[in-house]
Amino acid sequence: MVIKVERGRPTPEELAAVVALVQARAAAADAEQEGPAGPPAGWSAPARNLPRAMPPPAPGAWRMSAWPGGPA
Repeated sequence: MVIKVERGRPTPEELAAVVALVQARAAAADAEQEGPAGPPAGWSAPARNLPRAMPPPAPGAWRMSAWPGGPA
């Protein structure tokens, strides 16, 4: 990609801002063309936020209540 300045004398900061904007727009366009992303990772899956059955009352049950999938 070539960016050519037709008029004026932009500062290096102004040129950097324009290049960053053009690159961001190009990356966004590429992301749209790729299609939807795959399924969410396990730690961010919405199903992880659903309520789970609590362990039955027993000694040490409070420890098992904090485990993501129950005791292993």
